[in-house]
Parts: sequence; structure tokens; C-alpha cells
Amino acid sequence: MSVRSCPMIALYTDFGVQDAYVGQMHAALARDAPGVPVIDLLNCVPNFAIRAAAHLLPALVAPLPSQTVVICVVDPGVGGSREPIAVLAGEKWFVGPDNGLLAVIEQRSTNSIRYRIVWRPDRLSHTFHGRDLFAPVAARLARQIRDGIEVVEAYDASNTGSDWADEFDAIIYIDHYGNAMTGRRFITTNSCRRLKVRGQCLDFARTFGDVSVGDAFWYENAYGLVEIAINQRSAAECYSLQLGDEIELVD
Repeated sequence: MSVRSCPMIALYTDFGVQDAYVGQMHAALARDAPGVPVIDLLNCVPNFAIRAAAHLLPALVAPLPSQTVVICVVDPGVGGSREPIAVLAGEKWFVGPDNGLLAVIEQRSTNSIRYRIVWRPDRLSHTFHGRDLFAPVAARLARQIRDGIEVVEAYDASNTGSDWADEFDAIIYIDHYGNAMTGRRFITTNSCRRLKVRGQCLDFARTFGDVSVGDAFWYENAYGLVEIAINQRSAAECYSLQLGDEIELVD
């Protein structure tokens, strides 16, 4: 009997694009889930920044079709005591380490189900669980195979992001233009407020074309997050913005 494939598998990692890691992920998925489309959602998630990655993830996966399997790897504790898990939330699967990376996805879903990954491959590298464990499990889920995962009825989430606020008032990603994305959702604030960051106080603008070249502003980006920008300039360079810099929205 044939098995039905999900629409796609998506990669969300801090592996970067200059090394072999992403290629190895694609190779593993081509082997284990032939014919299933694989997209690179983002492979330049800030290195080791679990909380930032956890808040960025829900914004980026929103357009993905239901039953998509997202492999999430920001895993500085790879090979350690953290467990590998799979989470079904919002009709999408998320596969990755239980280190807080999937905490916001779980918190914002009204019907998430957490699974412990008990399947292990014959060969498991101590340092590349993305290729050897998470990719094969994602391939199995994409093919509607759930052998090797067990529902977690009760678990202690005290060390995996459960105490994080739903909004993260800090810079979580800086793109190559120098625009600084934050972990604050626009729907939780309003355009009448000003944004303070590194001693600067910025007004809201709807889009880049509404301000003059060189003007700084904050806006709702395409993912529904509050973002800091300067029209045709790098806000990160002009204001020395860095990952983790705190923001404040004031009346």
C-alpha cells in the first residue's frame, strides 16, 4: 500500500550556508523521503540563540501548509542530556531538541501534542543529530510513519523555555540590510507607541516609502513582528544594534 506524503519538509537551523551541514541534511532527506519537497526556511538563525530562534520560528512557519514537517536545529547541547522531541502543533510537525527551541510554538498552540523520539539510527554521530536523527525522523513523519515516537503525557518543562514571556522585547534577528527584527508581535502593541533602543526613540511608519532616505523608524514587518529600520541604510550599523539588545515600546 502506498503512503501519502506531506506537502513538504522545511529546514530551520543555525548551520549557515557556507559549510557542508545543510547539504548533508538535504542528502539524508533525499535518501529517506524521496520525492518530498524540501525547502530551506532559514539556515542562518543566529548561532546558539535558542530563545531568539524560538520566537522567530512561529512567524516564519505561518505560511507553510498543514502537515509540513519542520526540522528545527539550534542545538548547542547536542550529544548531551537534552531529549529529541517531535511536536504536532497547528497541524504542522516540528522535530528538534528539547532545549526551549519549540517552547513558543507549544505555548501558542491550543492543541499541541509532544512526542518523545525513541527511534535511533544504526549510526548516530555525537555532534550531528540534525543529519543522523532529526532528518530521518522528519522523513518518516512526512511519509505518515509514526513508529519510533511516543506521546509524552506529562513532562517537566521547567528548563525548556516555559518561563519565557510570550513576547520577547529584544532583537532576535538582523538581516543583511541591517534591519533588526524583534520578538514582539505587532498585534500586541499599536502604531501610536514609540520604540526605544540603545538610547534612540523611533516613531512608527507603515513602510519604507513613507519616510525619507536616512530616516529611522519601526514598523510591522512581513512576518507580523516589530522591526527596526533606516530607509536605505543599515540600522544595525548606525545604532550598533546587536542580537539580544532590549527594546521598549512607550506611549
